[in-house]
Amino acid sequence: MFGLTRARRTAAALTATAAAAATAPLAAPSLVAAAPRPVIGGTPTTTAAYPFVMQITDTSGRQFCGGTLVAATKVVTAAHCVAGETPDSVRVVGGRTHLDGTDGTVGEVGRIWVDPEYTDATEGADVAVLTLTAPMPYAAAKYVSSADSDVYAAGTTARVLGWGTTAENGTSSNQLRTATVPVVSDTECQNSYGSDFVASDMVCAGYSSGGVDTCQGDSGGPLMIGGVLAGITSWGNGCAEAGYPGVYTRLTTFTGRVTAQVDS
Repeated sequence: MFGLTRARRTAAALTATAAAAATAPLAAPSLVAAAPRPVIGGTPTTTAAYPFVMQITDTSGRQFCGGTLVAATKVVTAAHCVAGETPDSVRVVGGRTHLDGTDGTVGEVGRIWVDPEYTDATEGADVAVLTLTAPMPYAAAKYVSSADSDVYAAGTTARVLGWGTTAENGTSSNQLRTATVPVVSDTECQNSYGSDFVASDMVCAGYSSGGVDTCQGDSGGPLMIGGVLAGITSWGNGCAEAGYPGVYTRLTTFTGRVTAQVDS
């Protein structure tokens, strides 16, 4: 079963068919199963502009999550996208702006590392690293250090990218899209999500009025702050709903573990 998205950007695994997805287990009774998350309220862009943005696909080429190239053979994504998968069931596609394109580079995965503390996106530790069998010929993104916690100051502008649906339960965007959203304070996010929000592992971004957000199919993709990877699209309540910002993995918490995988 592949990934999940944000339809409560939940942590329910995607299945190969719509029927199976409808019966996927929910992280909690209030959560809605989702597929990987598109960027709602965003604008079209290209992989030439953001060469580090990767598609995560199955062996048939179906994109189900996003990822970020952080070294020539290393891709950071969400744990819920690849937990339980084997390397030979997943592919990484770089340099392909359109889902129906044939350009770019298709990379095979040699190893999947999922954070050992991960159990469910709403429990935190929603981070994974894919090691490719051959280097990607694209510029990698820098990522935050463990000392960069100030990047999450409320109101800071963040950029999200993905091929997810452009409306909740809608169709995926054929073209890569991007949008900017403000980081939300931990207090505000706690007010929205209660005990499901784990401040040490998560950060929220979005507008109180909604309207701009990641969505199904965007899971695993980057939250960029100041041109640096600072978060991973993880989960949320619906897509672009007022009062429910997107929830992202707080990457500074996991920098040491990620770096150990990047250096291995």
